Amino acid sequence: MNLDQRINLGRLLSPRHIAFVGGRDALAAIGEAARRGFAGAIWPVNPGRTEMAGHRCFASIDDLPEAPDAVFLAVPPAAAVEVVAALRRRSAGGVVCYTAGFREAGGDGALLEAELVRAAGDMALIGPNCYGAINYRSHTALWPFPHAGGRTERGAAIVTQSGMLSSDITMAQRGLPLTHMISCGNQAVLSLEDFTEFLIDEPGVRAVGLHIEGLRSIARFHDVALRAIDKGIPIVALKTGSSIIGSSLTLSHTGSLSGADDLYDALFERVGVIRVRTPPELLETLKFLVVAGVPQGNRVAGFTCSGGGATLLADHAETIGLVFPGIVGDDRRALAALLPPIATVSNPLDYTTPIWGDAARTGPVFAAAVKATDAAAAVLVQDYPAPGLDDSAYLYRADAEAFLLAARVRGIPSAVIATLHENLDPATRDWLLREGVAPLMGIAEGLGAIRHSIWWAARRAAVVSGPPSALAPAGDVAALRALDEVASKALLARHGLAVPAGRPTDGEGAARVAGELRSPLALKMIGPRLAHKSEAGAVEVGLADPVAVEAAVARMRARVHAHDPQAVTDDFLIEEMAPAPVVELLVSLRRDPEFGPALTIGSGGVLVEILDDSVDLLLPATADDVRTALQSLRVAPILRGYRGRPGADLAALTGVIVALQRMFLSDPALIEIEINPLFAGREAAVVIDALIHVSAP
Repeated sequence: MNLDQRINLGRLLSPRHIAFVGGRDALAAIGEAARRGFAGAIWPVNPGRTEMAGHRCFASIDDLPEAPDAVFLAVPPAAAVEVVAALRRRSAGGVVCYTAGFREAGGDGALLEAELVRAAGDMALIGPNCYGAINYRSHTALWPFPHAGGRTERGAAIVTQSGMLSSDITMAQRGLPLTHMISCGNQAVLSLEDFTEFLIDEPGVRAVGLHIEGLRSIARFHDVALRAIDKGIPIVALKTGSSIIGSSLTLSHTGSLSGADDLYDALFERVGVIRVRTPPELLETLKFLVVAGVPQGNRVAGFTCSGGGATLLADHAETIGLVFPGIVGDDRRALAALLPPIATVSNPLDYTTPIWGDAARTGPVFAAAVKATDAAAAVLVQDYPAPGLDDSAYLYRADAEAFLLAARVRGIPSAVIATLHENLDPATRDWLLREGVAPLMGIAEGLGAIRHSIWWAARRAAVVSGPPSALAPAGDVAALRALDEVASKALLARHGLAVPAGRPTDGEGAARVAGELRSPLALKMIGPRLAHKSEAGAVEVGLADPVAVEAAVARMRARVHAHDPQAVTDDFLIEEMAPAPVVELLVSLRRDPEFGPALTIGSGGVLVEILDDSVDLLLPATADDVRTALQSLRVAPILRGYRGRPGADLAALTGVIVALQRMFLSDPALIEIEINPLFAGREAAVVIDALIHVSAP
């Protein structure tokens, strides 16, 4: 997005006048502009009509009184290109191209979309094949279907790559204050990254929600997300769809271990983007962020008037890593004195029905518990009665008022969570919003929203203190050539990485070579069809002497022949065996065509896919990034030393992985390096097996 397009996007989203070009769909959009309360000029354009919705019709773009700031375009595809060209000549601001039938339609649609892009020039164009845009702050709707939502000065802006989802969100009865809704369609001119960059600078936008099917530029999104976190604007992403890494890398374990969806996780982790899995989770997380704010720590005080409710809170909090600190010592005794005898001091706390609805008694309980837990956030579980059964609603309200006062005095974000989504009536929801308390719907979604917000605060602090470097460029993944294990290890050794002492040989010379090395020994058959030797029976270890090696050669030939007759070769590698490791790891570096260079670290050995214990990093990564990744693995307790057993040398292990990254990034011809296993030992890290792919000439 260039500067002119950015200025024109501002005109499009906050226009003085809107031209509606087309027939029935344009008429529907005029109705939605009126529903939104747009106060500017409305100019229908249709040569076959004299008026639309009570507004005078113009026969063509050239007949308009002046260049429109915004245009809703709903005419057939070929005509849409002509209209956009006419708008550009008149210096219009921007266009919502509702028209479909471009790239998404296949055939000549892609060529027609390219013509549309050329016709648009420096105008801001949303779409084609999109629902459009709503600006709740400026009372502007460029939208063809009924939509809901009131005006708000502060809230969340949402950009989606699904038109129907964007429409559904406008209808959601969850109380999320929305500032903008943009359905971006084909993103022919402006992309999701462009809209995000624009929105984080818009007044009133406190968070941005994204529905992502795919990104046009990973590197651009990376930089925009870093700008957002620097400005203190959280981004919450609902990423849908997944795929595996391309077939060019299917010879490696990493191809089955880490796919594109894992690299999205790595991207979001790197730049502090909150990832959610469902639309309700998206809306509840945004709601907590923009209404309640961001907790400064992972300590929550929870309140219910039900033992079952307290258990629900505690159980789900444990699964997501949300901490409800215990209450001990003098604080415990002081709180017990405020509670009925039947209550048990705990966090989450069931304050019990004898004091329910009595703010004079519940207020001190809430205040004491929030203070005793040093809470960074507070939640109250309340399911309000249905209409017609709400004679007791004032008692619920009394407890809620006492709760929000306790949180406000403490200066912490707070939320009222309904166990069941429908049990928070609109009047109560709106009252909570006015009070700055997030009305959250559902235990899982509500606690998840708080946990996401806590994660974002911690991640933002880390990113701001040490911003990640720009991503290394993706480059072209060319045709590949595999280096065998002998050549791969020789290359690694030249870069200073530790490999076992060993020598290549043929079968006839195996015994002689074995005699020149220190036992115990490992024997491996080398060949182009033996990328994974264990599966083919092409590895034997613990061989004591030359005689044992000679016998192993014969056995190995038979095993490999039974597995794959064409895999049998007369090339062998004999190595001195390394000391038993603390942990076997997999370390892989590869060039993804979208994300660029990426690193996978995981549990290794023959069970790599079964264990499915890995983490991905986009490159370049720092030594701290590598250490954090290692500590996140399920085998991390063993790496650190488990039940009195010695741990691995984490400094040496981190250094080896950083050296591998340096080697990989310094040579564009290296397409993939997979080390499996890497022995993480007490004093060193040793490459036991390696597979390297380089670009073919």
